[in-house]
Amino acid sequence: MFYRGAVFLLSCILIACSTTNQNISTPNPNKSNTPVSITSPSSPSSASRIVALSPIAADIIYELDKTKLVGMAGSSLLNQDGRFQTISRVSEGRTPPNLEKIIALKPDLAIVPEGFYQPQVQKLKELGVTIYSYNLNNWQSLEKLTQDIANYLGVNAQPLLTRYESFLANKPGKETSTLVLTGTKPIISPNKNSWAGDILKQLNIKNVTAELQGQSAFKGYVTLSAEKILEINPDVIILINTPPAKADAAVISDWQKESFWQNLKATKNNQVYVFDYHGLINAGSIDSIEKTLKRMNEVFSNL
Repeated sequence: MFYRGAVFLLSCILIACSTTNQNISTPNPNKSNTPVSITSPSSPSSASRIVALSPIAADIIYELDKTKLVGMAGSSLLNQDGRFQTISRVSEGRTPPNLEKIIALKPDLAIVPEGFYQPQVQKLKELGVTIYSYNLNNWQSLEKLTQDIANYLGVNAQPLLTRYESFLANKPGKETSTLVLTGTKPIISPNKNSWAGDILKQLNIKNVTAELQGQSAFKGYVTLSAEKILEINPDVIILINTPPAKADAAVISDWQKESFWQNLKATKNNQVYVFDYHGLINAGSIDSIEKTLKRMNEVFSNL
């Protein structure tokens, strides 16, 4: 189970924290690395029919102007959200988006996680659809994505940006050393170049792996040995509950099987917390970001 969780996380990291388990496609090492051309939104044509290939993009579009969202990727985060029930799905599960479904919607703009769905993206470009791709790996990139979409829609992004700011209104500012851990095979932790690492920075929480660099192929994350974790010996440990989510107690129980676990200061002092994957590792949706930051504040304000 832990191995599958780690594999899932690694595949998601490649999507730059843009999608969920419902619309992930496993990267093909033989796919073309030719960059996808992007029409800059600095002076955009107005977009009236948009397809969003990630839940965060769909959520932002809906908040800015719901009438312009005509298609979206299937998402465990949004499929049960009543706001999106009438929006056409162009993919379900982990399959790539269905090109025929997208074309039938006659979009003038498609918003795509950077580096993914390139065959579909290339075909849409040939049909004259504007492509905007993005990499969501820090708070600034969330603000930029929101502003760029607002530019395409011709609307004011400030109300939504102000809402984001409210998520950061209370910063714990603790120097308490904190280690974020994911699945054990391998053990992965975010450094400062990841969405999770930047969330910790925004909240003034000391991320003990912020400056670490490793051999991992996934930018923004480092692999850790048991010896390194014992050397770090953090005050607080955050465990990630990767999809498919299970009870927090079960997540902790899995980690308790590790030989080093009982020797850590955080475990001895009962300072181990389980956080949902969405919001912390993968931005997921506006709501998941807000919930994560609220819980972060609750945890660290009470230390």
